[in-house]
Amino acid sequence: MADVTKDQVLQALANVRGPDLQGDIVSLGMVSDVFISDGKVYFSVTVPADRAKELEPLRIAAEKTVKAIPGVKGALVTLTADRKAGAAPAARPQPSTQPPAQPGGAKGHGHAHPHPPQAQGREKIGVPGIGAIIAVASGKGGVGKSTTAVNLALGLLANGLRVGILDADIYGPSVPRLLKISGRPQQIENRIIVPMENYGLKAMSMGFLVEEETAMIWRGPMVQSALIQMLREVAWGDLDVLVVDMPPGTGDVQLTMAQQVPLAGAVIVSTPQDLALIDARKGIAMFRKVEVPLLGIVENMSYFLAPDTGKRYDIFGHGGARDEAGRIGVPFLGEVPLTIDIRERSDAGVPIVVSDPESPIALLYRDMAAKLWAELGSRVQRKAPAIVFE
Repeated sequence: MADVTKDQVLQALANVRGPDLQGDIVSLGMVSDVFISDGKVYFSVTVPADRAKELEPLRIAAEKTVKAIPGVKGALVTLTADRKAGAAPAARPQPSTQPPAQPGGAKGHGHAHPHPPQAQGREKIGVPGIGAIIAVASGKGGVGKSTTAVNLALGLLANGLRVGILDADIYGPSVPRLLKISGRPQQIENRIIVPMENYGLKAMSMGFLVEEETAMIWRGPMVQSALIQMLREVAWGDLDVLVVDMPPGTGDVQLTMAQQVPLAGAVIVSTPQDLALIDARKGIAMFRKVEVPLLGIVENMSYFLAPDTGKRYDIFGHGGARDEAGRIGVPFLGEVPLTIDIRERSDAGVPIVVSDPESPIALLYRDMAAKLWAELGSRVQRKAPAIVFE
């Protein structure tokens, strides 16, 4: 059987009428770029934000239509509110006193900070069952952020907490390989996805949904929609903390997380040299601008330990991240050396915290995890977290 094509999908969707029945969703410009991988079709339907809940049947109709195409194994369709696209449906906004649609009808209360102007008055809705959501971010790529995020998550787990990790890097997901997880997650009722798991750590990543070598060519609204779905439509269960491995930089994903998700705080990963610190400062400035607390800075690749002699070399300089943390008044969580052991174990999908738990570096990650949790506890009371669900 021939592979399903984008043209086939759009032709089928041309039979789905728009919300006001004056045209189909394709001709009205409501369908995003269509992405197809392994027989699964991914796209979003753009609707006015104030009609998202009302137009849920439109999403269901589009999904059902695509699933009926011969050769389609599944479809992931989301509603996206983007007033720049889909001019025809956006031209008829209907006044509404109702807030935007909230997954599961949950409401967040007691957020510690006023909403920044960028949030446009939208309430940050938490995820039921998750006590705290922590972002691990970096100003640039190549600083070992994903390796740090995974080992910190495993360090929190080793310290007795219930932990999950969300790989928010849509374009370059690393968590599947770092945790040695393959296969596809199961989907249960109401389109809820069961997270994958290894080493006792629950995980969700776009890497579980597409092939490893697949290039994700998505624009901002589609990325944002996929990210929120991976966060809110996953059966995380009861977790003390969800670690979010952010993509590098300060783009759409970071702003989506900061504006729409009640982050308990962020951890910045940097290497010691000035060039990396310049980019790290941009990430710090972004989180401060959207009023997300900074829980700490990690200096990764802080120094190199020669495997044969154990001699230390400060290849990238040393102490830059520590000095920066002191300068701006942010906790310094620790410095992680550059070692072949960390690289080999990460590439093999057996992180050092679980593969050699008593090693000095594994204990270092656990110590940083303890400092992180203590810093979080100093900001929100453990028995009365910032996010409470009714």
